[in-house]
Amino acid sequence: MTKIRAFGANSPEEQLKPLLITRREIGSTDVEIAIQFCGVCHSDLHTVRDEWGGTIYPSVPGHEIVGIVTHVGKEVKKFNVNDQVGVGCLVDSCRTCESCKDGLEQYCEKGAIQTYNAHEKQLDQQTFGGYSERIVVDQDFVLSIPKNLDLAATAPLLCAGITTYSPLRHWKVGKGTKVGVVGIGGLGHMGVKIAKAMGAHVVVITTSPSKVEDAKRLGADEIILSSDKAQMKKNANSLDFILDCVSAQHDINVYLRLLKRDGSLTLVGAPDKPLPVSPFSLIPGRKSFAGSMIGGIQETQEMLDFCGKHNIVSDIELIDMQTINEAYDRLLKGDVKYRFVIDMSTLA
Repeated sequence: MTKIRAFGANSPEEQLKPLLITRREIGSTDVEIAIQFCGVCHSDLHTVRDEWGGTIYPSVPGHEIVGIVTHVGKEVKKFNVNDQVGVGCLVDSCRTCESCKDGLEQYCEKGAIQTYNAHEKQLDQQTFGGYSERIVVDQDFVLSIPKNLDLAATAPLLCAGITTYSPLRHWKVGKGTKVGVVGIGGLGHMGVKIAKAMGAHVVVITTSPSKVEDAKRLGADEIILSSDKAQMKKNANSLDFILDCVSAQHDINVYLRLLKRDGSLTLVGAPDKPLPVSPFSLIPGRKSFAGSMIGGIQETQEMLDFCGKHNIVSDIELIDMQTINEAYDRLLKGDVKYRFVIDMSTLA
């Protein structure tokens, strides 16, 4: 086992600070990665502050990891030293259940092993995330990063990118489909970019007039202000699919009314309380209300390759490791366009 430098918290009340954590030695199928950049996800904040419960301390978050391979195990066939790679939300799964065999490790029936705040198979300890100088991961859960993409701005694709790509692909978004994206934030701005690249007609639905111009810059074909009842009524029954990226409480029924017959609204945001759904928002139009999370490893690689082909990355603000606590405060206020990414060279 090796001690390495990291940033994390020892309790829900503490701010993040320098820590030493233990990484396992490189096994025969492992890849060691020197982390260059790590994205900041809202899940990091929730976990560190134990807002979802079940946080194991010390907690070192970070599941939007990009860097360079420094060592590989003797049986590793997929990667070489100096390869540009990434690690997302998963570092292992049971690999034997139906979901894993179908390439849907995120739905592992025995519980996928998350990049942080899970139990590592190889060591009797929790997993530690990307707010650290290095990470050791089995080759089957390491991803190739297209060389043409900016590495720092690619980091959020490992969570925000796949979280939006997976449902868009699953519900067959493409040419001839009219897609609504609710909420322009860390998830929503990626949803707009990816849906547009898939060939869809993209409609951004926002409460904020101040986001209209930015929605156009991101690629939206139309913008609907959800606070304008006349606009919402005019666009009723007009959308084939809606990607709902809002994590705050909101009235889901007003968006369901925008769907055509047989349309689907998929929730990827995670409000902390249930969202009431009227039966009559669904029944008359045979509409569906669904949820989706990240993708499996195969689909995540597919997403990265798609983004490489279309030159899609996240809009980011690069920060130093020492400013992470201020970044968390700003994240709570929505004061970022649209994802923070930590320059891990500032860890020292």
